[in-house]
Amino acid sequence: MERLQKVIAHAGIASRRKAEQIILDGKVTVNGKVVKELGIKVSPSDRVEVEGIPLEREEPVYFLFYKPRGVISSVQDEKGRKVVTDFLPVIKQRVYPVGRLDYDTSGLLLLTNDGEFANLLMHPSNEIDKVYVAKTKGIPTRENIKALQRGIQLEDGKTAPAKVKMLSFDKRKQTAVIEISIHEGRNRQVRRMLEAIGCPVIKLKRERYGFLTLAGLSAGDMRELTPHEVKQIRVMATSKSS
Repeated sequence: MERLQKVIAHAGIASRRKAEQIILDGKVTVNGKVVKELGIKVSPSDRVEVEGIPLEREEPVYFLFYKPRGVISSVQDEKGRKVVTDFLPVIKQRVYPVGRLDYDTSGLLLLTNDGEFANLLMHPSNEIDKVYVAKTKGIPTRENIKALQRGIQLEDGKTAPAKVKMLSFDKRKQTAVIEISIHEGRNRQVRRMLEAIGCPVIKLKRERYGFLTLAGLSAGDMRELTPHEVKQIRVMATSKSS
């Protein structure tokens, strides 16, 4: 189920804001009834018409993107910086990222035009593992790693327990490479967790999302998810949140 104004915007009729005004003006019907409420949600089976013209629903598309550093996880940027949709192949659908990766973080990011799918994956209860590899300034102690595994107290609350593995360290340079797996999606969470133990991030990359990996891709590459992958990740999120 998606908000009516979002469905209208995704169909290319108007921007989200203009779609809201079209609804308020009584120009939209759902299953033959005029709708003037902005909060209403519709399903793919509902018949939506704008000024008497049936809405053409976009075919859902799903992409896996290897986001490079220095790219914004958005569809546009007022400062003119590169955004993730700049890397899309030429398609008629208007897609957007599922969640986000920071400007300086690289790695796996999903993009879609399927709002229900995106909302399912981003819901806090889905608990899909996201695996990151971080290069840190400073070498975490055994106690630091245990603290991350138990959960770290941040300004917005204690984090859920993380899976943490030390991959390598350089005593001379005082740097380390750590694999950390979390299922939450707080803003800059991995960076803040590592800062909290005194090992700030030098470089950060998301290597895996659930069972999806970057295998065969270079930074800036994008591929469509297979129907089986879409079904698998949907089932994974549904089973976690139920």
